[in-house]
Amino acid sequence: MHAVVPRTPRKPSIRHAQGARILKLRQAAGLSQVELAQALGVPQTTIAHWERSDKPPRSDVLPQMATALGVAVADLLADSDSSGESRQPVGRLQTVVAQIRRLPRRQQDRILDVIAALVQQQTTSEDEPIKRTRKRA
Repeated sequence: MHAVVPRTPRKPSIRHAQGARILKLRQAAGLSQVELAQALGVPQTTIAHWERSDKPPRSDVLPQMATALGVAVADLLADSDSSGESRQPVGRLQTVVAQIRRLPRRQQDRILDVIAALVQQQTTSEDEPIKRTRKRA
């Protein structure tokens, strides 16, 4: 007779802080591992490795990754989970930008299109002379 040897359960994937940060930023940008890999010109397995690792990606990849994820390089390397928000000045604009950063990439793009149109409209209207009417007593 053969003895039945119980299978040892697989160890759960250990996700280090650095890898967890990359995963969180990628998901916030609305990108899959495949999409990010294509943007960086690396295999998808490399993205998976970085998301499980406690070491940051190569320095030559960091600027491209930051651009693809819509964050600063410092946010990729931040020691805390705050994604660098605590280092920025607090204000209404920064608060809204931080909220936009958390949206999927496609929603970010739509919001940026609206903002760009509004800025263009304001810039155009500033170039035109302002006509003021005075009330006569």
